Amino acid sequence: MQRVKKTVLDHVAIGTRTLADGWDLFGGLLGGTWAYGGDSPGYWWGQLEFASGPKIELLTPTGGPDSAFLERFLASRGAGPHHFNFIVGDITETLGRVTALGIEPVQVNLQNPNWKEAFLHPKSAYGVVVQIAEQSGPSPRPGAPAELPPPGPSSAFTLVELHVHDLDGAVGLFAGALAGDVVSRDNTGGTSAAELTWPNGARLRLAQAVAGPEDVSAGVGRLDFIRATGPFSPEELGVAADLSKRLGVVLQLGG
Repeated sequence: MQRVKKTVLDHVAIGTRTLADGWDLFGGLLGGTWAYGGDSPGYWWGQLEFASGPKIELLTPTGGPDSAFLERFLASRGAGPHHFNFIVGDITETLGRVTALGIEPVQVNLQNPNWKEAFLHPKSAYGVVVQIAEQSGPSPRPGAPAELPPPGPSSAFTLVELHVHDLDGAVGLFAGALAGDVVSRDNTGGTSAAELTWPNGARLRLAQAVAGPEDVSAGVGRLDFIRATGPFSPEELGVAADLSKRLGVVLQLGG
């Protein structure tokens, strides 16, 4: 993969101990096709791509001290959305915009010329881990996993929803620092929200969460997919409901 010149919301990562659930849902049912993946210290990852929008990445721990971050996540929350990844053209410039907002990146690693990365803690990034990366080398290209079924009818990954406590602050991060284009903002029906897009068709909806000291409504909300060939059958919706529950995600499916 060549260096990306424009920032994009590249993928949504989901942590799970059972990869087959993800392959069956995002591949067999939603038509995702194998993009790439591979082993990293402590975990294995693989990505599926869709007709448009960001990719889905599945993460699973493989043991050892380097898997501690993912083991902690799965032990405390179970399977579910782990992070958003943004691929940027110049990570130094992007991190400058992030720090100008008063947000301090963590785990900054700029030593590898092919893959430079930094992370934003969910307390700073409005409820989700954000990975910022600059990629200039080729992606690992092992074959698709044997348990990945043939892809179902093609779907577009049309929207990711994130519930946030500070809508203005979140817009400042995802639009100002991470180059999203604000395409709508409204305050109707008592709900404040903003929608942003990126050049790859990724669309992020920032929705105001309910405030309160014990509020747990912040964080990743739903993932929307639309099948171009028509609606999902009742049987498919039932399968999707079961698999999404096991994966800790909320889906909205249309056609």
